[in-house]
Amino acid sequence: MDRNGRIVETAFADVYPLYVAKAERKGHTRAEVDTVISWLTGYDAARLAEHLASRTTFRKFFAAAEMHPRTSLVTGVICGVRIEELDDELMQQIRRLDKLVDEVARGRAMSKVLREG
Repeated sequence: MDRNGRIVETAFADVYPLYVAKAERKGHTRAEVDTVISWLTGYDAARLAEHLASRTTFRKFFAAAEMHPRTSLVTGVICGVRIEELDDELMQQIRRLDKLVDEVARGRAMSKVLREG
């Protein structure tokens, strides 16, 4: 299985606590992480909790999502790779989520993180 195959078949519930811990280490909250997940995927708190409880893989997590229309505005480099140059749409979605969590952890204004205006 290639590197992408490992992450796409990983349970979202295994990575979610790492997202939260990253934000909290920098003085931010789980609620902020949940806000960006909701913005990106369209999941409300109940749906997010269902995915966490059922240990949905990243593949299924994003397959069921209703991606925000402004998702393509989440660009840049994450893990040494430019998001918009990835050929695999699922990997773009995963990396966009990584980028949003990074922006929250760095203290970027939520209006900018959520690509408002």
